[in-house]
Amino acid sequence: MARKKKPNDYGTGIPFHEVEALARVLLPEIQAFFESKEGQREFTEWKAQRGAEQTE
Repeated sequence: MARKKKPNDYGTGIPFHEVEALARVLLPEIQAFFESKEGQREFTEWKAQRGAEQTE
């Protein structure tokens, strides 16, 4: 008899189908933000800050 593979929830206890549903809602919003001028500006600032932290 074959064993049923338990999906990995990475220790969250959240069922995979719920994580997937949340991702389907959030992904378009995240993409829209990073495509906007504000999102591009914040991402550029984040990269500069991250670069400064790594050189310290």
